[in-house]
Amino acid sequence: MSDAQQQHIEQPGPSELRSPLVQHEIKRAGVWFAMAIGIALIVLLAQPIMLILGALVFTTMMDGGTRLLGRVLPIGRGWRLTIVLLAVVAFLAYTFYLTGSSLAAQAQAMRTIVEAQVERVGGWMQQLGITTTPEDLKSLAQQAMSSMGRVTAAVGTAVGAITSGVMMLVLAIFIAVEPKLYERGVAWMLPMDKRAHFYTVADKMAFTLRRLMFGRLIGMAVEGVGVWLLLWAGGVPMAGLLGILTGLLAFLPNIGAIISGVLIVLVGFSGGTHTGLYAFGVYMAVQIIDGYLIVPMVAKRATDLAPALVLAAQILLGALFGILGLFLADPIVAMIKVYLEERSKALAGQTILKSDDKNGD
Repeated sequence: MSDAQQQHIEQPGPSELRSPLVQHEIKRAGVWFAMAIGIALIVLLAQPIMLILGALVFTTMMDGGTRLLGRVLPIGRGWRLTIVLLAVVAFLAYTFYLTGSSLAAQAQAMRTIVEAQVERVGGWMQQLGITTTPEDLKSLAQQAMSSMGRVTAAVGTAVGAITSGVMMLVLAIFIAVEPKLYERGVAWMLPMDKRAHFYTVADKMAFTLRRLMFGRLIGMAVEGVGVWLLLWAGGVPMAGLLGILTGLLAFLPNIGAIISGVLIVLVGFSGGTHTGLYAFGVYMAVQIIDGYLIVPMVAKRATDLAPALVLAAQILLGALFGILGLFLADPIVAMIKVYLEERSKALAGQTILKSDDKNGD
């Protein structure tokens, strides 16, 4: 073997930062480090991320009301937003002022009734040979609530829930005052050639979310008021509280309807068999009207989300992020769907342009 073949050839080392090879490897390693850090931050910052998403949902509601009010009042956006906020605050204050004390008493009574009905169901199951006890049913419910994700620990208490709600509301108001300012700020961080597509996707997401939230609010009003009036007419106990709970839970499709239905049936059967059957009939009638008339006409036209997809997203996000995950599952899935659709359209347009260029050549 000659001396030339045995000669050692020096290669660039990690300290030779000017070398193209080292710079290329540093960039590759930097990408992996950035991905790892990003995933860690998402896990650690789960609560503020979900709060920000919740604020965006509230912003959409405010923006939708402001736009709707602009069709009848030719005044500035700030004044219309102020009117919407004052109307919401006045409605909540009026409702809790008139029904606050009675609802508090009804809530305590409902807890007693539900516990008694659960014990009756457990006893009936034991008579059928099922070994499940009422205590098992209670512990199962407690485990289901405690197994919710890490965000539930932060908002599970009354103080945490109020603090989180205030934070989301304040952030939503700031964004709703001038949403285009924040939209341009996000676009500024993107490359120039990507900004037009970002604006298109953002506008489509906002429109879809407004339609979705409008349909959800209509459904909440129909279910809440309908259940309250029909239960009150049938003499079912705690009709007002059940109506409010049904309206609030209607924001959670599928799961909310199941929870409110169980409460209505349990309270209804506490007043007798006929009252329980009537309460069950009221629940089914209201769900049919909302599911087959309100949702298809308003929300489904805007998003066209499959019920199984929404339910799967609620289970997944509920396990990961708790109550806020359930609350935001539907809007998150809708926004992801819009992004994927717009992304597909953009890629299809690029493919057509490339095909035209080749045919022209």
